[in-house]
Amino acid sequence: MICEMCGKDVPSARPMMVEGTKLNLCPNCSKFGDTFKASSRSGDAPVANNALIQERLEKRERRMQTRDIYATAGATEVVENYGEIIRKAREKKGMSDKDFAASIGEKEGTIKKIETQALIPDDKIIIKIEKALNVSLRETVSGKGVVGGGKQSSGMTLANFIREEK
Repeated sequence: MICEMCGKDVPSARPMMVEGTKLNLCPNCSKFGDTFKASSRSGDAPVANNALIQERLEKRERRMQTRDIYATAGATEVVENYGEIIRKAREKKGMSDKDFAASIGEKEGTIKKIETQALIPDDKIIIKIEKALNVSLRETVSGKGVVGGGKQSSGMTLANFIREEK
């Protein structure tokens, strides 16, 4: 018989557990493993494994489901004239660009770009501005009709253009 750890040909090898694996080991290598005990719960193991497998399959199914990002009712967007709202509220408080930028921890150039609407602020900056100026820069929009509202366009399409060229 061959030892599955050292590879020596030995007259007898004992089944041992080495790091969770059952190996047939010679007497010299058996000190590296624990004695192998046949499980008396062999009838329970498949039931437990089946339950575990079923649970993992259910989790995988939930994870793999597609999500419609447009179906979320109540999505928020930045209002259309956010730059003007910010500028008026800042001037009403009597603050310059530089003072306002310092008060919310942003750069003066960033505030100027936001006020001229050359930059759309991210959520963190929007929250800072709303808190500092006591204004609302976000509005709730509905997801209906955003993508493919179900109606055919009566205008010119690329397909119509190609057909006319031929």
